[in-house]
Amino acid sequence: MNYILIEGVRKRFGKKEVLRGVNLTVERGEVLSLVGPSGSGKSTLLKCINRLLEIDSGRIVVGGRDIREVNPVELRREVVLVPQNSVMFPGSVLENVMMPLLAQGINDEERAIKALKDAELTEEFLKMNAEKLSGGEKKRVALARAIALEPKALLLDEPTAGVDPKRVRAIEETILKMVKGRGITVIWVTHDTSQALRVGDRIASIKKGKVLKVGRRDEFQWEGVY
Repeated sequence: MNYILIEGVRKRFGKKEVLRGVNLTVERGEVLSLVGPSGSGKSTLLKCINRLLEIDSGRIVVGGRDIREVNPVELRREVVLVPQNSVMFPGSVLENVMMPLLAQGINDEERAIKALKDAELTEEFLKMNAEKLSGGEKKRVALARAIALEPKALLLDEPTAGVDPKRVRAIEETILKMVKGRGITVIWVTHDTSQALRVGDRIASIKKGKVLKVGRRDEFQWEGVY
């Protein structure tokens, strides 16, 4: 069953059309790897799915509802975007995870701590200054911050970009364990073809604002993707 349905989506910035009639579906509980060259529209598409950007035409349906009919705040609680740059707010790791919960009127420290543990950050991290963490640790905090909201879908924009290559596999495994255990639907943007194969149930390629190919990882044809 589809959880995310994208039909004929177009998005323009000035004279440049970044998304040119995108069609794509993502099944409930599926991890879809989204690949393509820089400037192909990957990040723009993610932002359109949870209405950080408004589409010019076409439609996006999430959980059976056209997103234009859903309050943006409610939508972003259900479909959480984890951007490439894991920005940490001033304060402790725990405060960083609590912040989006408190913004939605949820004062539940135990929920935040559980999300951090699921992201494999032990209690010793709770009071640490979030801005002084390593790149990989910041990625885990950003993931915990998203998971604490108990979303139905995650939009991951290069979640291991800038991470020490030795830590990439560990972060991949952490993410997959968290999302698969909760049945979360995921669109995972990556430039790394081997990562796309490791994490995705299916792979979709986008180039010059159009989806070119979609296929299961064991049958996906890479020719012409980059």
